[in-house]
Amino acid sequence: MNLTYLAILFSIPFFSQTPENQLKSSQDFWKKVQFGGGLGLNINSRFTEVYLSPGAIYRFNPKVATGIGLQGSFVSSEGDYSSAIYGMSFITLMNPIENFQISFELEQLRVNRTVIMDGGPNKADNFWNTGLFLGGGYGSENVIVGIRYNLLYKESDYVYSSAMMPFIRVYF
Repeated sequence: MNLTYLAILFSIPFFSQTPENQLKSSQDFWKKVQFGGGLGLNINSRFTEVYLSPGAIYRFNPKVATGIGLQGSFVSSEGDYSSAIYGMSFITLMNPIENFQISFELEQLRVNRTVIMDGGPNKADNFWNTGLFLGGGYGSENVIVGIRYNLLYKESDYVYSSAMMPFIRVYF
């Protein structure tokens, strides 16, 4: 019986993480994280659009990655409407063959929109919009150009003008 206790006592250090192993695990984790996203700015005399979408993915191996992203945009068309959209997304990327990427993305957005009505009260819409995107693209390791399709697209949502959307995805 005493030998069992001694065996357990001396085996614990072999199975526990030492500070060096914890540091190595943390360093290995961050080596597999890539950051990226998008930004946009469109301004003319009657229209302003500002868009920001940072994101991060964890690359499990050269063929599979998953991550999260934030998204925010502001659009204003003088005398017509304005909107503020913000939310987050979860993405999975798969590279079945070199330079080709398949993506699955779940996006949840809060939409706050005001339509300016001539001669009447302004119409305000505040709602949640969910998007489920299936995409495909071609490119290098860090930059992919492609198209994605929103499987939950509805014309009445007024968030996107079409279910099909081109994209440029960049992660470093």
